[in-house]
Amino acid sequence: MIPKKLCGRLGVAFSLALLAACSSGFGGGGLSGSDGGPYAPGTARGDGVDGLIVGHRLVEAGEYELALKAYYRAAAKQGATVDVLSAIGSTNLKLGRLGQAEQILRRAIEVDETFVPAWNNLGVVLMEQNQVAEAARVFQTAYALDSGESDAIRDNLRLALAKMDKPDYPEAEEKTFTLVRRGVGEFLLLTQQ
Repeated sequence: MIPKKLCGRLGVAFSLALLAACSSGFGGGGLSGSDGGPYAPGTARGDGVDGLIVGHRLVEAGEYELALKAYYRAAAKQGATVDVLSAIGSTNLKLGRLGQAEQILRRAIEVDETFVPAWNNLGVVLMEQNQVAEAARVFQTAYALDSGESDAIRDNLRLALAKMDKPDYPEAEEKTFTLVRRGVGEFLLLTQQ
């Protein structure tokens, strides 16, 4: 049996040994990490996954609300870049929030007047709002900036010009407009009827 006095001293000694093990002087480990930072050893201290990539994957999966959250996180981390604003605007368009989509896509164009996907997607928003003349002008700008290389933008421009020439262009013939985004893939937006 250990006397109470010795037991108290052993407890203190044991506590001091534990504290020493947690400091950088005993094996270089401890809670402060090997570089003296505030993070526990073995945790990732990097930037994590890019919010734009996560958002794009969520859009592909049809999870638009979650994609918006990922894009907002990207905006908080990267700032309101043209890529982030265009992604947010395009996702709002997918959700049918045309006013928000238009406002954000216009901001994206203010950030970078040469960003083709934002111009195209703004044209899609304007077509959805039946602002055909402005949509045709926006599609023409996107087509010119793209040097006529995108079939999707050319098709969108053709549809807008056809509807402008025939204002009573039947809704049944107005099948789809194509959303364009920077990065992997293109998305189709079915018109709302």
